[in-house]
Amino acid sequence: MNRLVVILIMVISLTNCFVAKGFSNNALNPQDNDYNSVDHSDWDKLLKKYVLDNGDVNYKDFKTEVELLNAYINYLSKKNPSDNWSKYEKLAYYINVYNANTIKLIFYHYPLKSIKDIKNPWSKKFIRVGEEIFSLSEIENKILRKMNEPRIHFAINCASKSCPKLLNVAFTSKNVDKLLDKATRKFISNPEKNNIKEQRIQLLKIFQWYKSDFTTNGNLVDYIKHYSDVNIQQDAKITFLGYDWNLNEH
Repeated sequence: MNRLVVILIMVISLTNCFVAKGFSNNALNPQDNDYNSVDHSDWDKLLKKYVLDNGDVNYKDFKTEVELLNAYINYLSKKNPSDNWSKYEKLAYYINVYNANTIKLIFYHYPLKSIKDIKNPWSKKFIRVGEEIFSLSEIENKILRKMNEPRIHFAINCASKSCPKLLNVAFTSKNVDKLLDKATRKFISNPEKNNIKEQRIQLLKIFQWYKSDFTTNGNLVDYIKHYSDVNIQQDAKITFLGYDWNLNEH
């Protein structure tokens, strides 16, 4: 047999062997190897250490780890989401971006009694995502709300007493759906936030401000009923409660 033919046969055999064992070119595709996954473990550690189960934050001690917080935020800024990310990956990413940068904003002005003591806190453009700079308002209204997931309103935290609590666990692509559902149910059923009876519903103004998000598939009663154990009547009267903007500080 021609020497060249023998060499070609050997090359083909080796190639087939590698492909069979999973060493094809596709195995090097970053998408296939979850290349775009984001590590939120540092944020998770900070939350577990400085956020109580009720959502109150120990800002005084938390601030001693501002370097670790900034390192996490800088890391996020370089993990620019792309179109091939799943919805859950994007939700977890932007919820954590919002919450971590809210804490950062408080640190810059701490001590303070309320986030409203800061001039235009939600319109300050200081959050980098890739090559773009966003404000908290832009992250919420131009990105998260556009994802058609109203439960995000119970996950992002505005550092205030009346806000849905800051969870002491980081959102990830694997837990975000479960955590969003849990946060929504707990917020709606929390008597310190809302007062829900069969014929009368008193809700925090978050439901008034973002009513359009909660009523895409029905009215506001329909949305509340889905997450409440109370047998709310369809003609229940709805009123809205005031908002406590005092800092959610422990």
